[in-house]
Amino acid sequence: MSGLPRFALCSLVLLGAVSHHAAGAPPNVLLITSEDNGPELGCYGDPFARTPNLDTLAEAGVRFDRAFVVTASCSESRSALLTGLFPHQNGQIGLATHQYRQFPEVPNIVALLKGAGYRTGLIGKLHVNPESAFPFDFRLGSRIANSFSSRDVRQVAEGAAEFFRAGQGPFLLMVNFADAHLPYLRESHGLPENPISGDAVAMLPWVGLETPALRDAQADYYNCLSRLDTGIGLLLQALASAGRDSDTLVIYLGDHGAQFPRGKLASYDSALRVPLLIRWPGVSKSGLTRDELTSSLDIAATILDAAGIDSSTPLAGRSLRPLLRGELYPWREYLVTEYHGHYPPLYFPQRTIRDARYKLIGNLLRDRPNPIAHAFTQLDPPTQRTYATPAIIGAAPEPVREAYATWLDAPPIELYDLANDPHEWNNRAGDPALAPVKARLLDALAAWQKETADPLADPAILEQLTREHDAVPTPYTRNPDHEWRYPEYLDMRKKAARR
Repeated sequence: MSGLPRFALCSLVLLGAVSHHAAGAPPNVLLITSEDNGPELGCYGDPFARTPNLDTLAEAGVRFDRAFVVTASCSESRSALLTGLFPHQNGQIGLATHQYRQFPEVPNIVALLKGAGYRTGLIGKLHVNPESAFPFDFRLGSRIANSFSSRDVRQVAEGAAEFFRAGQGPFLLMVNFADAHLPYLRESHGLPENPISGDAVAMLPWVGLETPALRDAQADYYNCLSRLDTGIGLLLQALASAGRDSDTLVIYLGDHGAQFPRGKLASYDSALRVPLLIRWPGVSKSGLTRDELTSSLDIAATILDAAGIDSSTPLAGRSLRPLLRGELYPWREYLVTEYHGHYPPLYFPQRTIRDARYKLIGNLLRDRPNPIAHAFTQLDPPTQRTYATPAIIGAAPEPVREAYATWLDAPPIELYDLANDPHEWNNRAGDPALAPVKARLLDALAAWQKETADPLADPAILEQLTREHDAVPTPYTRNPDHEWRYPEYLDMRKKAARR
């Protein structure tokens, strides 16, 4: 490659080189996440969403229309959010509940803010290992009814109010709502007050499938989002009642897309694109929308910039401050995401890169069908009511059938023209007309792999990681005593230190 365009990649930057915080006391930080939902909100134009509180937050702050997480897997996504590093850099390449864990001594925003004098609190799950790396002063998850089976958003707000009242100094509070994770609870603790049913909604367009059962699941997904919206409204009300809303940076985003076919765990935009709303009093412009390619990696850089923390730790994102101000600011040309394995049976490493129009997916394994697509589409009866069967897919229009076949029998490269094919139905990797685009994206992806020391750019390491996953006994049963060896050979810091 002759040379990357300026601001091409999610470049590693030294935070100290970009921090330009305003004088005065640093703001509090309220970091809100929701489970398993894309931008199916009223403020993003979804006609079936009932989300007045999130819509109000968007009006008071900035809405990012092209925001993406780095991976559509829970723990991997959250580790990237908290560290500002790709999972291959921080080590959390699968679910914490299946013993995947970060590399030792990876810095994170909780530890850095606590070291700068912030009180730190967590409501809901952390879902990143080791939990001891995140020094929260308050952990409210164990006594807050905010689980997959019981979602009492009123208690979440009450717990937050208690935290807000506990001290006067700056704070970081991370609130993780269980909605909209499966199971899609139509009603929990009286919310929503008037649930909607399947005959009142349409399927998400990127699913491409239609059955009464899927529509009922779709309706309950929207019911989960309605309850989430109520919870966020109560949370922001508690912040205002404590007199802390005028000096608090509020960030809301989803951890990845919804758990429908071609959503969660996939590498399509339906899995990776998320809502991102930010209100920063005195900095953000009200009612502003931005369409730059933004990443969840940018959240850590933004929070540390706001806190005035100059760290020598290289981060993979950049502060969103200039975008929040409404400035014309040179931004990244390419955005990269990755996937590893979620848990052992769903191991299928991928790398993706996109620009404003085109998206390339690299499927790194050649010897197996995509186990994620198999789990979501090939089992009859399906293991979740949001999943499909071969018969359901067989009844879909031809472009949809072909897209599902591509997802299952994944070719080495997928290439999509997002301007004309936003739901990624038509793989054009073999189209001669797009050969220059394909070559350009592959070059940019290779440059990113070198820049971020992606271990899977080395075929020998990819083979080693694949052997380790394939050695896990089948049928798979979660083993709490399992110890992964991958930190010994994936941690590129060790290799760099030996040079």
